[in-house]
Amino acid sequence: MQGSARRTGVMTDVHRRFLQLLMTHGVLEERDVARLQKHCYKVHDNSAPVEELEAFINNINSVLESLYIEIKKGVTEDDGRPIYALVNLATTPISKMASDFAENELDLFRKALELIIDSETGFASSTNILNLVDQLKGKKMRKKEAEHVLQKFTQNKWLIEKEGEFTLHSRAILEMEQYIRETYPDTMKICDICHSLLIQGQSCETCGIRMHLPCVAKYFQSNSEPHCPHCNDYWPHEIPEIFDPEKDREASVSKPNKKSSRSRQH
Repeated sequence: MQGSARRTGVMTDVHRRFLQLLMTHGVLEERDVARLQKHCYKVHDNSAPVEELEAFINNINSVLESLYIEIKKGVTEDDGRPIYALVNLATTPISKMASDFAENELDLFRKALELIIDSETGFASSTNILNLVDQLKGKKMRKKEAEHVLQKFTQNKWLIEKEGEFTLHSRAILEMEQYIRETYPDTMKICDICHSLLIQGQSCETCGIRMHLPCVAKYFQSNSEPHCPHCNDYWPHEIPEIFDPEKDREASVSKPNKKSSRSRQH
């Protein structure tokens, strides 16, 4: 009986299907993970109550622990949306990528990563990345080929492209934080609020501390005159909006309703 899905440390068909589907996606927003979980219960154990998501994932992680694999939770740096990704803890992220990319392609990623880590904004322009193709290890690569490889990195959710500039995908940040801390200890940036790796964020113009945008939003919530938590100087940046799961849920529910009302009018 599949009711045993609620027992800690036991992988049932519900858990296994969930894990397989998460592996195919790589990274998903929390709302999509919840939908995925409900789908798996519907397919394999429709009579059982759906386990609370955190407990459900902790159960899977307790089994995956011996395999050095973990479902990690994080948030997107730009708007604070909760996300989940399956992370391999046994190998470095670059080693993991070796099965999908050639040596010169991996070196292109390393160089893009270095530019992103070194930059003040957390972005590296495609021009600056492509200008480094002559320095790549292994087989020579033309700039046109390099452009195609950068697109492969975005398709595989290692990079995000915004208006000709690249930054790390949320999946990459979750998987690569420890690697980046060890490889770039002198140039990496840390959020002063949550103490996690920071790629994109805001900084104090006086003392230089940095904060993730979602951390900025939460720290200065309902504060009309924000001041730096470190030096108490005025915080000159625009305070971003906090991601609100309730509003997001309402928006996702209202979309199909609007669509159906339009179809009735025609």
